[in-house]
Amino acid sequence: MPTQFDPPSGTRDFLAAECDKREWAFGVLREVFAEYGFEPLQTPAFERIDVLLGKYGEEADKLVFKILRRGEHEASGEADLALRYDLTVPLARVAAGRGSQLPVPYKRYAMGPVWRADRPGKGRFRECVQCDLDTLGSSSPLADAEVLCAHHDAMARLGLADFTILLNSRHVLAGLLEAFGVPEELGPGVLISLDKLDKLAASQVVAELTGRGLAERAAGDLVEAMTAPDAGERIRLALRRSDAGAAGLDEVDRLLGLLDGQVPHGRIAFTPRMVRGLSYYTGPIWELVAAGVPGSIGSGGRYDHLIAQLGGPDVPATGTSLGVERVLMLLGPPPAARPGRLDVAVPVLADDLAAQAFALAAAARSAGLRASVYLGASAKLGRQLRWAAEQGARWCLIYGHAERQDGVVTVRDMASAGQSRVAHDAVAGYLAERAGRDPARPAARAAAGGGDE
Repeated sequence: MPTQFDPPSGTRDFLAAECDKREWAFGVLREVFAEYGFEPLQTPAFERIDVLLGKYGEEADKLVFKILRRGEHEASGEADLALRYDLTVPLARVAAGRGSQLPVPYKRYAMGPVWRADRPGKGRFRECVQCDLDTLGSSSPLADAEVLCAHHDAMARLGLADFTILLNSRHVLAGLLEAFGVPEELGPGVLISLDKLDKLAASQVVAELTGRGLAERAAGDLVEAMTAPDAGERIRLALRRSDAGAAGLDEVDRLLGLLDGQVPHGRIAFTPRMVRGLSYYTGPIWELVAAGVPGSIGSGGRYDHLIAQLGGPDVPATGTSLGVERVLMLLGPPPAARPGRLDVAVPVLADDLAAQAFALAAAARSAGLRASVYLGASAKLGRQLRWAAEQGARWCLIYGHAERQDGVVTVRDMASAGQSRVAHDAVAGYLAERAGRDPARPAARAAAGGGDE
């Protein structure tokens, strides 16, 4: 039963460990995308409502979070803004309004929260982070291959190993319908039913196809070919009977050839039964699936006219979307995660030593380490040492009246309980050396993010 302290349905709170994992994962993704020459794009969390509505279809439009007028217009109760539903429409707006400022081709990645007024479920949230990778302005299959390679490498760099890329083409699907004699007017519905072969029994899909008006024999032949042990070969033979099918096969095979040697053998598979329900795809389509995860962990394809339909220029386009939230559910702790919240803890042993303790923490931070003073009420050293251990600190800097008189700091190794007396003005260098840092460049280290790698 929800309480007043629970976040709104379909949203989540993230405490420190989860935040660390998410930020690490987002950093890995940015690193991979930059290696491929993709540049970041940030757009507002909300858009004008006329920019968003009508771009997703009637059903999806119902899931857009609308923002009522504010200030002096509040009484009207009308919505003039809405939270972004995805990252593609904002891309189209930018391409339409700032196209002359963009390189050609334009290779961008975008990462940020999106909002959907959907019914929450496992792995499905009303607020979630979406991550898109797109190339506008290139009709070359190299653009599709590059997007796919970047998506693959991002998953592998995160530590996923047990995943597969399912590859197909819209031209293959068109040829499939032609080869099996599916009337043109039944085509969209037939593809919707075939897309359920992973969820329903073959007999159920046949029944659904006949219910859509497809002849029972044609429905049976189509489903049998799609589910047979040698389905790939059967479908290839059937597609050669269709000009569209043959073109689709050539498209798939060329893309497979470009990816050969770029992704591990067996990681990508031609999957003629994979449909991708979105009608705006115009060429290759793909999904990434992982063991133990329902649905996909990413998907994409070529969508040559979608940007124009969304209000931007009519440019060729290809892209992929990473299922970041589902991927995060598969990941353990970051491999480079540092234990604890602090590297250096500084007890405050007396009121007249507080300023010096504060300065010692600053000196540790100048060496690129995480450091803080004890913020509780006055406590004995034993209590403060327990606090340092609870924070996971590697070192504790003890500075009492005796240390002040001698001009030193007692550096306690929290793992071994060993202690060293270090000259007060040498503490930063001592800690930097122990942490494997360059004592001559602490500021640069700290500015770059600090901490142990």
